[in-house]
Formats: sequence, structure tokens, C-alpha cells
Amino acid sequence: MASAPSNLPLFYNDLVPLNTRDHATWRARSVDKAPWLANQHAVPLTVEEFPQAGRHFPIVFASGENTVPLALLGLNEGVNVFVEADGTVTNSVYLPAYARRYPFMLAKLQPTSEDLSLCFDPHSGLVGEFEDGQPLFDGTEPSETTKSVLQFCEQFEQAGQRTQAFVEELKKHQLLMEGEVSIQRQEGGQPFVYRGFQMVDQEKLRNVRGDVLRGWAQSGLLPLIYAHMFSLELISTVFSMQVAQGKGPQPTLPPLPTF
Repeated sequence: MASAPSNLPLFYNDLVPLNTRDHATWRARSVDKAPWLANQHAVPLTVEEFPQAGRHFPIVFASGENTVPLALLGLNEGVNVFVEADGTVTNSVYLPAYARRYPFMLAKLQPTSEDLSLCFDPHSGLVGEFEDGQPLFDGTEPSETTKSVLQFCEQFEQAGQRTQAFVEELKKHQLLMEGEVSIQRQEGGQPFVYRGFQMVDQEKLRNVRGDVLRGWAQSGLLPLIYAHMFSLELISTVFSMQVAQGKGPQPTLPPLPTF
């Protein structure tokens, strides 16, 4: 059986190609919880999601070579203020498509091939030889469930390509800068400072040529930039949610004096 890629993305413990030979009688379960999200503070986001996602949480860009937009569901590693430990998701919060497609995804089975195959994480507990759930195959043909999953994954891949083009345009005009946010605690003392992400440099944005800005406005890129910038105001909201849930960072104590 063909193997999956060795470099596994976020959430995935393994990837197995879906096929009739091995999975003819398998089913996919529907769930109302997302335990794979519980301890994740940042999840990849596509540009199509910016307007809706930006109403719920901050949108930033990952630092390093793999510059992708991220939805900040918490400000500290292992903290998610929108998903409880058992995977219960806060009512009405927007869930990024990256999280909704789990345990499925399209992946290359051969590094030299451009073909993508529908794969799934066999350790998810959501796909298997269950008595409950929706069948993945109707005889030798994909079921309506599988067709729907495939369509969603294809749309996600297309959105990913548009997202990469958006990021490349920001890089072309050198609009991304290393971000830093300082949040003052209500009780006083030293503020908490968050780094390790990128954001749009507003000063450089103001200096972009008018013809370029007009092109961005016509293509829809400019509203996406503003959706990102406006969403940054929610960083303090997420911090307050962490504190209210008892997940706030602990202040660093000064060193004890030595004699």
C-alpha cells in the first residue's frame, strides 16, 4: 500500500490513502467536539476566511520561511480559549477550515508527482470499521460523504494557493514585519510581551504607490490586509479570556537577593 508523506502537518499523526481495497466497509463519524484543537493556540488560515475569522480572533503571520496566516486561538503555547479540554467548542465561534477538514486531507503519495490523493489520519477515531457513521464507499464507488469530503479538500487546496499568492504579494512589497504586543496587567507590574509572529507594517502600507493600492482594492487584496490589521485589536480580548479561564501567563518573579 502506498505510504503517506513523512512530514506530517499539524493535527495529523499519520496519513493513509483512502481506497476501496482496504476501506470498502469503513465509515466516517460525525462529531460535535474537536479534541484535536483543544491544546492548539494557532491554526493556519486561508485568505477567504479573513473577513469572518477576524471577527472572532486575531490573524497574524507565522515567522520564518513558511509564512502562512494563523488564527490565534490563544496567546501561549498549549492554550486555546475557544475550545475546552474535551474538545467542546465555544458557541458561535468560527472554526478555521484547516481544523474542519480533519481527519482528511489531500496529499502527494510520491514526492516526484503532482497528483494528490485523498488521505486520512487512521488514529483520529473518526474513520474506521464502525457500526455508526456514514459509509465511505457505495460498492466500488465513493459515497456521497466521500465526494463531499473530497470537494471540501479540493476547495481548501485551491484556497491555499490563493493564500500563498497573497503572502507573496505582501513579501514583494516588504510589508511584513516582526510583531510585538505588550499587554499591561490590571494589577500592575511588568507587562507581558508577545513576539514570534509577523504583521503588516502600517507605515510601509501608507507609502505603497497609489496605482498598486488601486489594483489591490480592485482585486480584493486590500480589504484582506485591513481585516488582518483590525483583527489585531482582539489580542487583548484573547488575553483577558485566558485570565478569566485561569489560563493566563504567570508573571516572572524577580530573582532573590544574594548575600
